[in-house]
Amino acid sequence: MCQVYAGQCPESYEPVTRRLRLSGHSTSIRLERSFWRILDSMAAREGMTTPAFISRLHDEVQDIQGETRNFASLLRCACLIETQQARNTPFATAAE
Repeated sequence: MCQVYAGQCPESYEPVTRRLRLSGHSTSIRLERSFWRILDSMAAREGMTTPAFISRLHDEVQDIQGETRNFASLLRCACLIETQQARNTPFATAAE
C-alpha cells in the first residue's frame, strides 16, 4: 500500500506558485503541481484559461459564501471533487 503513495514522483507534489488576478487584485497561489494539472484540465474543459477559471470560481464562491478564508484549500478540494466525480465517488457537501 505505502509504495503507491511513497513511490510517487516528487515532481507531482512540488509546490508551484502562479500569479493571477482575483477581484481585480494581483495575487499568487501556491499549489502542488498535481493540483495545477487538474485545474488546467478543468479550465480547458470550460473553454477558459486557468487564471480566468480560477477568477470566476473565486467570484462565485464570494457570491455564495462571502469571503473565503483559505482559497488555496478550496482549490485543492475542488480538485478532489473533480477526481471523485470522474470516478463516480460521492463527496461530502456543506449540507452533510
